[in-house]
Amino acid sequence: MTPPVDLDGLLRRLHLPTVRRLYPELCVRAESEEMSYREFLASLIAEEVAHRAQTRIERSVRKAHFPFLATIEDFSFTFQTSIRLPMLGSYLGTEFVSEGRSAIFSGHTGLGKTHLCIAIAYRAIQNGFEALFTGANEMMDALALAGIEGRFREALSHYVAPAVLVIDEVGYLTHRPEAANVLFHVVNERHLRRRPILMTTNKPEAAWGQVLHDGDLAETILDRVLERGRLFELRGTSYRTRHLARSDRASVHDLAAAESDERPHRESGRIPGIPLPEFPEPTSCGRSCAAAS
Repeated sequence: MTPPVDLDGLLRRLHLPTVRRLYPELCVRAESEEMSYREFLASLIAEEVAHRAQTRIERSVRKAHFPFLATIEDFSFTFQTSIRLPMLGSYLGTEFVSEGRSAIFSGHTGLGKTHLCIAIAYRAIQNGFEALFTGANEMMDALALAGIEGRFREALSHYVAPAVLVIDEVGYLTHRPEAANVLFHVVNERHLRRRPILMTTNKPEAAWGQVLHDGDLAETILDRVLERGRLFELRGTSYRTRHLARSDRASVHDLAAAESDERPHRESGRIPGIPLPEFPEPTSCGRSCAAAS
């Protein structure tokens, strides 16, 4: 007589936890519904694949360090009418990563820029890619410190490796004197590898030279990001303050603009250990970053 097969032990050895958990229940159902062997096996394998996919997504979301989870389905296109879902179509499919498309979302605070970037990055994770979210100043500080400590290339790889990189709040805070140099290395390395970048900013293109303390480098950064990318300008009132009266919203916006204008600007500089960028003459792309510096 053939000894009974230790099916549970075999499933453990094959690392099939979902099949192991579901097969007793599915056996009963298969008998009652007179499933074929093929249907029974297909049901078990489909459950295992679905569970692994969900586990991978959850793991990738944790690695991405999103400040919150947002989806494109949650975005209110009826409130934020300056952008429409069809405009984002190519950013929600696999071609977003495979073709190395990038985007800059520009506009005042509260318009949904960060929500859209996280939603696009999350969709990329659902499509099987890895993503990373970072604040602009957080990234620049980390790379500047790495340059001082002689491990710049190692630190740079952290921002180059993921399939999708979200850089949030470019220009919101006063950036380091070497901001353009640091940001250029990230943008250029990803551009060479055709890996997309999503950025949010409250500054127009013409102001990036002043924000990053180097007009020529700012123009070069924008040129690389937008070569295979697009600038989305969001307009309107803040979603966060939509409950306020129109006059109250205007007062909040004016105060924020005044505080932004009063921020001190540092002199340009560089951090030892971070190589100066090597790039050709600025392209004649029609941008006026240098004029703003």
